[in-house]
Amino acid sequence: MKKELKAQIIDKLAAQLEETPGFYVTDVEGLNAGDTTKLRRACFEKGIKMIVVKNTLFFKVLERKAFEGYEQFKDVLTGSSAVMFTTVANAPAKLIKEIGGDDKKPVLKAAYVQDCVYIGKENLETLVNIKSKDELLGDIIGMLQSPMQNVISALQAQGGQKIAGIVKTLSEKE
Repeated sequence: MKKELKAQIIDKLAAQLEETPGFYVTDVEGLNAGDTTKLRRACFEKGIKMIVVKNTLFFKVLERKAFEGYEQFKDVLTGSSAVMFTTVANAPAKLIKEIGGDDKKPVLKAAYVQDCVYIGKENLETLVNIKSKDELLGDIIGMLQSPMQNVISALQAQGGQKIAGIVKTLSEKE
């Protein structure tokens, strides 16, 4: 591979890493054409960009980014690797678990999610359970709505007459 082509690939990967800083490195070695097509289609449907990379070039990109713990990827970047980029933190983990299962490919090699490095397939369950931004916002909204719903329920249970009487009494009181 020519030096200019390598530089273009590194620049392209670096730009992708700037756009979506979280990524998963998976082992896709040994997948046949049908399984690879199925994986790519599933990635596309879930908004995940999957790129098969040369390990040395991807490590150069990580060196350029130089986030804390990037050195740990050097030992993991062996064999056939695919990198999954996404804006939803747990989407690739769910996809890997759904398609790969326990003994099938793709297998999680490593991930960089929410400024943390996860090495090894034993971290897959942890990554699946990470909540996305939308899920966290939903939880917060649910927690905020709960007290309001309790107040409304209490007011409705007391009956409109009692509340109107209490409000009238409080307004007449000086």
